[in-house]
Amino acid sequence: MFDKLARLSADAHTPHALHAATRIWPETNCYVDLWIEVLSALDLEPRAMLGFTLTQDFEGDQFTFFKVPLEDLEALYGIRATELAVYEPVERHVATQIARGRLCLVEVDSYFLPDTHGVTYRSEHGKTTIAPTALDAERRRLSYFHNGGFFALEGEDFDGVFQRGDHAQALPFLPYTEFAKFPETAPDAAATREMAEALLARHFARRPASNPLAAFAAHFAEDVAALAERPFEAFHAYAFNTLRQVGANFELAGDHLDWIAPDGRFAEEAAAARAIAETAKSLQFQLARALARKRFSGLDAGLTPAMEAWDRLMDGLGRKLADHAGRTRAA
Repeated sequence: MFDKLARLSADAHTPHALHAATRIWPETNCYVDLWIEVLSALDLEPRAMLGFTLTQDFEGDQFTFFKVPLEDLEALYGIRATELAVYEPVERHVATQIARGRLCLVEVDSYFLPDTHGVTYRSEHGKTTIAPTALDAERRRLSYFHNGGFFALEGEDFDGVFQRGDHAQALPFLPYTEFAKFPETAPDAAATREMAEALLARHFARRPASNPLAAFAAHFAEDVAALAERPFEAFHAYAFNTLRQVGANFELAGDHLDWIAPDGRFAEEAAAARAIAETAKSLQFQLARALARKRFSGLDAGLTPAMEAWDRLMDGLGRKLADHAGRTRAA
């Protein structure tokens, strides 16, 4: 299966529809976005893996940085991913695994990723995850998945990504790296759907015990007051780890419910999930304007639609999943 990835061209790659510019949140986080594109390139259905979005919680200072569980990747697609020990130069490990038909997921500095031009490229250092599919250390070239696309880099950017040449430095920690082993053949689509339905019920049972949007709302006014006293740049980190994470998470939850129930039986719940996504996006814009103007009246009520939508989502799923389980047992 890795051969499909090795043949990819950055110039010819078309991102999956989950990364369309028309979406509420065209990008989510580097890890989930990367897997969406990898699975799509393998002709596998990325929407099948998104049942885990139901488990997102408010963690006191941020929403869960949602990531597809590795056990779900194996159950759905036969992909076995685990940590790769790094004890030699990272590019050497990546090249070894590529030669064996494995995909590495490597933490790198986004400062050297040309696809982040206008955001962090050559302007700001930051941790992100890429998945290289082709590497030529001699020519200093790399093809890789990142966020919602597939890209290529070379030259000084190659040296920067792998901390070599003029960019070599003693690192306090080696980059966290995973690698994925692919099955010899793609799984059956019907079996994938059946497993996705089972995982949806399993993840629903693992949902937060109480409304995470209500928990966030209880902290929101205090957070805004603290942000008002800090440089505006602090807003971006706060918004990414709160409003973007919850909004993007639940937009994907809506996509999962639409895919898993093409008959529309989860249509109301999918709409509730998207209402959370839309509320978070709207509130992010409102918060940015409020911080710029130092006027915060009305922000407190901005989370109410999302809180109510989360209750509708979980109440509706609870009833419908219980009904489905009852009919299955009766049959």
